[in-house]
Amino acid sequence: MALAAALTLSACGGLDDQAGRDGDSRVIKVGFVTPQTGPLAAFGEADDFVIDQMREHFRTHPVRIGAEDYSVEIIVKDAASDSKRAGEVAGELINSDQVDLIMSGGTPDVVNPVADQCEANGVPCITTSDPWQPYFFGRGGKPDKPFRWTYHFFWGLEDVEAVYLDMWNAVSAGKKAGALWPNDPDGRAWGDQKTGFPTVIAAQGYSTVDPGFYPNGTQDFTAQIARFKADGADILLGVPIPPDFTTFWTQAKQQGYQPKLATIGKALLFPSSVQALGDLGDNLATEVWWHPSYPYKSSLTGQSAADLAAAYEKTTGRQWIQPIGFTHALFEVMVTALTRAGSVDGTKVVDVLKSLKTNTIVGALDWTAGPVPNVAKTPLVGGQWRKSAGPHPYELVIVSNSKATDIPTGGRVEALR
Repeated sequence: MALAAALTLSACGGLDDQAGRDGDSRVIKVGFVTPQTGPLAAFGEADDFVIDQMREHFRTHPVRIGAEDYSVEIIVKDAASDSKRAGEVAGELINSDQVDLIMSGGTPDVVNPVADQCEANGVPCITTSDPWQPYFFGRGGKPDKPFRWTYHFFWGLEDVEAVYLDMWNAVSAGKKAGALWPNDPDGRAWGDQKTGFPTVIAAQGYSTVDPGFYPNGTQDFTAQIARFKADGADILLGVPIPPDFTTFWTQAKQQGYQPKLATIGKALLFPSSVQALGDLGDNLATEVWWHPSYPYKSSLTGQSAADLAAAYEKTTGRQWIQPIGFTHALFEVMVTALTRAGSVDGTKVVDVLKSLKTNTIVGALDWTAGPVPNVAKTPLVGGQWRKSAGPHPYELVIVSNSKATDIPTGGRVEALR
């Protein structure tokens, strides 16, 4: 609409309630920052599908705010898997596109700079797909001085630690975990000696074999593999980007490193990463944020998790992936916040967000429950990739639900063979 160009931001960062009229029509401009290219592109793979679905939904279901119906314009920017670029495109959305609200997901590398831009410019921001510790503390957050404009939902390191420990305890895999820590925000958070995995697993009798941080894009993991073999690391633990794990695991097999269990965050979230390993992908384990068997449904479309995953596969011809649910939930949170605020004014929207409780396709969200301000937690379970006789080479099977017993399991933890 011609209206969109005429919208102007108020001093508080949102739209004034009387701005943006074109006759009786109104538009909400939403910025969406996603890693569509680069090494983190798998995290943004489902975003086009969800955004197209939401555009179609909003054509027939305008957002009711107060007594007015608002159409929704979604402006997408590619972060190119680069933190600097993520911040730049968020700035473009704020200053050039004059958006009312920004959303983003896809690891701290993308989420954090986007949130920082919104906080600095007084624009409401909703983010996900970034453990809450790197999101909150990685941005300099303090529990007694919360952020004003930026709100987030996801699980935390304490959840993935509990899920991984549950899987480790289910097999006789020794007590040493080889640590594969990339030198990026996730790797530094997971590997932090005080607040990351080492301290937590030590309390359960496990130790880490830590050869140190490595740069993303590493092509030779011989030093790490040799250390894990020499120190008897029967568990593999890490949070590499997808291409780096493919390189590591292929070299590990070539060099005779065979742990009894491999629990890998980030890289093993995606079927494409497992399929790239061929037969080497069987029984690799990872955290499961979202799955078609989750017992939740969308507050916008009424779709169940299974419905949404099936729609993705039918539309794209690709296997479902975990970020689908979280990208969809961003729009659920956005609409709920706007309708409950009864206004598109930014200050009123963030006042709702800081105490919002709502149900989504990824579970119940409650910003009043902590663990810190600005954050709502989501459930987490554990899974293993298993060869399948069905339409996909591998299926992700939930094998650990001790942290979320309402989510059904589909099997038991099995050691690598």
